[in-house]
Amino acid sequence: MNFIIRLILSTIAVYLSAYILPGVDVEDFFQAFLVAVSLAILNSVVKPILIILTIPVTIITLGLFLLVINAGLILLAEYLIPGFYVNGFWWALAFSLIYSFIMSIFESLSKDKSEKGKRD
Repeated sequence: MNFIIRLILSTIAVYLSAYILPGVDVEDFFQAFLVAVSLAILNSVVKPILIILTIPVTIITLGLFLLVINAGLILLAEYLIPGFYVNGFWWALAFSLIYSFIMSIFESLSKDKSEKGKRD
């Protein structure tokens, strides 16, 4: 059940991020859901492999290369999902930053509610 809720929140975050950025477009809510699913799969399968392969570059750039990896995954999701459009690398980078920010807000709100439930 927790996975489904996270997926719905991720879908909302994708939709909000695309709404905020003029260089990113999602046709409808179902396409945003497909983007959220593809990002979940890419982040769990492809991202760890890319992180391991780029350890030297990540160390040299003090971790900033991880932003490039995130933007690359957004561009890969754009390639895989019809109805999701990103106008280049910089928009993908901005999308990944805003998406991460919105997801962190959602996670902090869900932690607050779970902590209140434990105290009662």
